[in-house]
Amino acid sequence: MPLVGPEDRLPGCPKRILVAGTSGSGKTTLASRIGTLLGIEHVEIDGLYHGPNWTPREQFLVDVTTFSSAPRWVTEWQYRSVRDLLADEADLLVWLDLSRGTVMRQVIVRTVQRRLGRKVLWNGNIEPPLHTFFSDRDHIVRWAWNTHRTSALRIAALRDRRPDLTIVRLRTHADIERWIAGPLQTRA
Repeated sequence: MPLVGPEDRLPGCPKRILVAGTSGSGKTTLASRIGTLLGIEHVEIDGLYHGPNWTPREQFLVDVTTFSSAPRWVTEWQYRSVRDLLADEADLLVWLDLSRGTVMRQVIVRTVQRRLGRKVLWNGNIEPPLHTFFSDRDHIVRWAWNTHRTSALRIAALRDRRPDLTIVRLRTHADIERWIAGPLQTRA
């Protein structure tokens, strides 16, 4: 199936859905909305991956294997160690292909709000001090900047590997809203 846009009909009612995009693109927010609209469990994959002190959880692969074998779910398409597993089980991938500028605004605002509010994330983690942007090459804002172009490469490789997988490409917030109000609702 070719890439489809925000107004193109879906070939069926999706039951196993991935949301792809760079860090800060809004994957978790959209996955949660899709789950609510379709009555499908949203599994926040960051919560499965991150243990205390930002260490990877030993059970991550087992947890992903377990939920991905269920008949209905929605999650974010990330973490190299499970991307193929998730893609093999999915029947729809939604690609948030937002501009670098949009992503950077979103990830900076989110990071600052989380840090200043000391929002507790997965397994007790909080965003590191803002000054670590300058010293940590994997700081989430730097990560989003440096990996923005890799989403398109991953999608291209996935299209070669899974030509049967429907991929919805959404390039703007307006596209997201049109898709949710249109093709996603007509399949719900």
